[in-house]
Amino acid sequence: MAAQAKAGDKIRFKGNIEGRVRKVNDNSVIVDITKNETDTVFQGNVTVVNHKNYHIVK
Repeated sequence: MAAQAKAGDKIRFKGNIEGRVRKVNDNSVIVDITKNETDTVFQGNVTVVNHKNYHIVK
């Protein structure tokens, strides 16, 4: 299993979307979007991402 993000970590998901973890839940993280080079629109620039669907950016 890959390392789980912590609050404040920068993550990448769905290819080119990056964000900073606001809160860690049991199965997911709440993310503030910081970079979005896709056509996907996030209401309030916040979304929830399952732990299986992101990578921590160093």
